[in-house]
Amino acid sequence: MNKILIFYGSYGGGHLSAARNIRDYIENNYTDCEIQLVDCIEYINKILNKVTTKAYTDFSRNARWIWKQIYYGSEKGGLSKISNSINRVMAVKLNKLLQEFNPNLIISTHPFSSQMCAILKKKQKINCKLATVMTDYAPHSQWLVAHEFVDYYFVAHEGMKEELIERGVDSKKIFATGIPLSNRFLLSYNKSKILAEYNLSPNKKTILFFAGGEFGFGKDKTFNMLKSIIDNFPYLQVIAIAGRNIKIKERFDELVSATNSGDSVKILSYTNQVPELMSVADLVITKPGGLTTTESLASGLPLIVIDPLPGQEEENAKFVEKNGAGIWIRENDDIKTILLNVFNDTYKLQNMKIRARLIAKKNSTKDICETLLG
Repeated sequence: MNKILIFYGSYGGGHLSAARNIRDYIENNYTDCEIQLVDCIEYINKILNKVTTKAYTDFSRNARWIWKQIYYGSEKGGLSKISNSINRVMAVKLNKLLQEFNPNLIISTHPFSSQMCAILKKKQKINCKLATVMTDYAPHSQWLVAHEFVDYYFVAHEGMKEELIERGVDSKKIFATGIPLSNRFLLSYNKSKILAEYNLSPNKKTILFFAGGEFGFGKDKTFNMLKSIIDNFPYLQVIAIAGRNIKIKERFDELVSATNSGDSVKILSYTNQVPELMSVADLVITKPGGLTTTESLASGLPLIVIDPLPGQEEENAKFVEKNGAGIWIRENDDIKTILLNVFNDTYKLQNMKIRARLIAKKNSTKDICETLLG
């Protein structure tokens, strides 16, 4: 029997989504596997996990300059050494779980668990296969600590593979599979039926606007974005997902009511129908989290990138823009002008869709699992 331990972290939703996608694929396609899905920091210390995830959320929302310093500071220098030292200490506690479960394969979708397991393998506390799955479009040195003891690195694209090789990782260990994707993004959907469910027209182009999310955009920026679309693009229709952000949803509802735009603008709270909604969309407006970016590209959708978090999300935005699959709207850019350029130029929109499909890796999860399990 394959005993598989999959680690993730609670810092943003992408690590957990990637871990779940891998688990689900294994459970649906392989037999004789026992799988545990574990939040590595919560297992070590629930209070520490609560404090650090809250700090990450607060910095992401309210003090991005601090997060930027942390992200780039932990690449090298004093902050990097502190982080590595802490992970060495926490590895001792994590080892208890590893000895009890005794896995023959560990998959990490967060750098902390990847580090801790590599450290334990270096100390000969464990001797199983280690796989690291990176969940953004650029590498960070925290993923690579003790990389000599990691057996597999799965990265988003060939450019990342080249970067890891430059940083000293053995090329034979690196697989440019893409970020793990839910199998639901590989299914075919009835576009007319889905549009009808939301009372939307099959004759209008559709924008899917991720306006809430875990961190959301600044509330005024979000509101003004939707208002600009409603005021200037009556020939478009919008599905705006406010997520669990109740205040944003209330403001959106008020805006739709005041502008009498309910026929073409639909405001949703949290939804589990993202694959279905992407199947009817022509373009996505979003923060460029690793998983949302991957899902959009796999759906053949260009991205209008708004308000990326310094560090990993800015790197994701650069990747999308560099490859012609989207546009990163900076602080002083005019959303109206940019959208006019996109939607008034049929060739430009179509070319962006083609570029999105070309860089998408729709079989990422299958390729990862087949590499690990045959």
